[in-house]
Amino acid sequence: MKLKHTVLALAAPFLMNAQQVMTPETLWTLNKLAVTAVSPDQSSLIYSVGKTDLKTEKNNKTNYFLNISNNAATALDLGKKSLIQWDKNGLYAQEGDKIYASKDAGKTWTDFYTLANADNVVISPDGKKIAFSREVLVEKVLGKDKYSDVPKTTAHIYTDLNHRHWDYFSEGKYNHVFVVNVSDKADQAKDLLEGKPWDSPQRPFGGAEDFIWSPDSSQLLYVTKPLSGAEYAQSTNTDIFAYDLATGVTRNLTEGNKGYDVAPKFSPDGKSLLWLSMERDGYEADKNNIKVMDWKSGKTDNLTKNWDESVVGEVFWAKDSKTVYFTTAYRGTRQLFSLNPKTSKVQQVTKGNHDVNSIYAQNKNSLLVSKVDINHNADLFSVDLKSGAMAQVTKVNEENYAKITPGKSELHMVKTTDGKEMGVWIHYPPNFDASKKYPTLLYCQGGPQSALTQYFSTRWNFALMAANGYIVVAPNRRGMPGWGTQWNEQISKDWGGQVMQDYLAATDYANALPYVDENRVGAVGASYGGYSVFMLAGMHQNRFKTFIAHDGLFDMKSWYGTTEELFFANWDLGTPTDSPLPKAYNEFNPSNFVDKWNRPIMIIQGGLDYRVGYEQGQQAFQAAKLHGLKSKFVYFPNENHWVLNPHNALVWQREFFEWLKETL
Repeated sequence: MKLKHTVLALAAPFLMNAQQVMTPETLWTLNKLAVTAVSPDQSSLIYSVGKTDLKTEKNNKTNYFLNISNNAATALDLGKKSLIQWDKNGLYAQEGDKIYASKDAGKTWTDFYTLANADNVVISPDGKKIAFSREVLVEKVLGKDKYSDVPKTTAHIYTDLNHRHWDYFSEGKYNHVFVVNVSDKADQAKDLLEGKPWDSPQRPFGGAEDFIWSPDSSQLLYVTKPLSGAEYAQSTNTDIFAYDLATGVTRNLTEGNKGYDVAPKFSPDGKSLLWLSMERDGYEADKNNIKVMDWKSGKTDNLTKNWDESVVGEVFWAKDSKTVYFTTAYRGTRQLFSLNPKTSKVQQVTKGNHDVNSIYAQNKNSLLVSKVDINHNADLFSVDLKSGAMAQVTKVNEENYAKITPGKSELHMVKTTDGKEMGVWIHYPPNFDASKKYPTLLYCQGGPQSALTQYFSTRWNFALMAANGYIVVAPNRRGMPGWGTQWNEQISKDWGGQVMQDYLAATDYANALPYVDENRVGAVGASYGGYSVFMLAGMHQNRFKTFIAHDGLFDMKSWYGTTEELFFANWDLGTPTDSPLPKAYNEFNPSNFVDKWNRPIMIIQGGLDYRVGYEQGQQAFQAAKLHGLKSKFVYFPNENHWVLNPHNALVWQREFFEWLKETL
């Protein structure tokens, strides 16, 4: 019986004269755009275009100066300098220990300051002070630091948790933020976290955005989680602090909030400070709100508390300080929204099958943003703020795309087993023929509360999967942002429950489509998606012919004993010592159902993955082999939760498609 379906949107038409389809090598050699500095009046910017050399794995970059008013771009030679910022005092760049300044947009440079081992340099608005970060030894955990007479020892000595995080073991060093007057010597720089086992910028992904100057240069605001050890591992309580240079007094601006407080930004008129804020401690995927503080009075308002979505993207002040623009996941895409700080009214600006990611500049009634979709890497686009129309500004891969036949994408609305409507992306192969039947992949997204949109990735790339002849079914199942906060939260404590039924509903829907070969369907995914694959392998009732799981959680009890950010496990699953025992450790534990595994499975694991440790992949592979299944274990000793090295990524793709060719 054929299921009725609703198609919400279609991608752009095929380039009929193209001769090729996407390959792993093509994917990795596409040009990659990155904006590195924007002028203070937002009339121009500097961006780089990088390309990976697949022989050396190096990224070769060319810099360009873009005049935003006429979209004219010219090459800019910065030598080995890395840009820091562009403000009313000029352009700043760093090369080694030297900081340089330019008054003519990078044509000529003068010496500004010398700082050894300085990262994330930020110059104050008055040009008289510098903030920067540097690793500081706070705790002696290495044997050679504790015992100077045994310099060849490799011992690490720990007395508390958080001893390993993401992909590194702690060596007792922390990122500390420093300030120094340009008129002073570098060794007079003040460590604002002196002696504290805290990080600013935050590890592992924080950068210069974690500290900003007040408009009058009198205070430095910085983000840190003022906790360490076991407390750090079990909490998300990150705060924004303000250090007054004249008095030496530090204030916690967000002390009353117990969740994440990050990404502070002052309005152009200097009167308001906004930041992103989550309310509940320990819940890393809580609703993310935009809060605004009147800088003079300290009064704070939550501008998005009544909006039934979470802000999980970029936030940008309009030039007149009267509007805030932001990007976030919405209905299976990432769109641009506007927010009125006075009324808290939120309005959608853009629509379409794309992801609007970063916001860079305002030019009268338009914004300059970056945009991607599953067939296209990032380019700059101008967005008309009245109509939402988008005009392409850069075309860094125009010649490459002209040679590649893209596929198309459709967002279908599918009924779930509990009567809800679920958005499901279906991505089709290039030159799709509806009269044929195609092998199909159910894609299981990680997170578990990360957005499934029109993103473009160098690993889980939907265009590449489709180019290899597969239809890709990607459901926005429970836990996905962009479909209301209730839908987003329903996955917590229910990892193996309704979510699995959502996957199966999407699979059954796809199997009823005339062009899907229901006898050739596989399930693939990473992280929570890998967990999903392991769970589905034990309950799929012969819907799937093969499985691929990357960095998936296999045995929940042993995973809890080895993962590092315990706040995540505590909130989403509960602990294995809770009474009664949470479902995560019995009926939602994939290792309990290996006796029902009956299809080939490939397992991929990174050796530096401390979020989902090596033993999870090893246990799953060993269980599959001992159960007599065709299986493969692909291990990357030098990769973390992701695959970042180009040669490893090519092996990943080749093994991925080789396995599907063999088993599907």
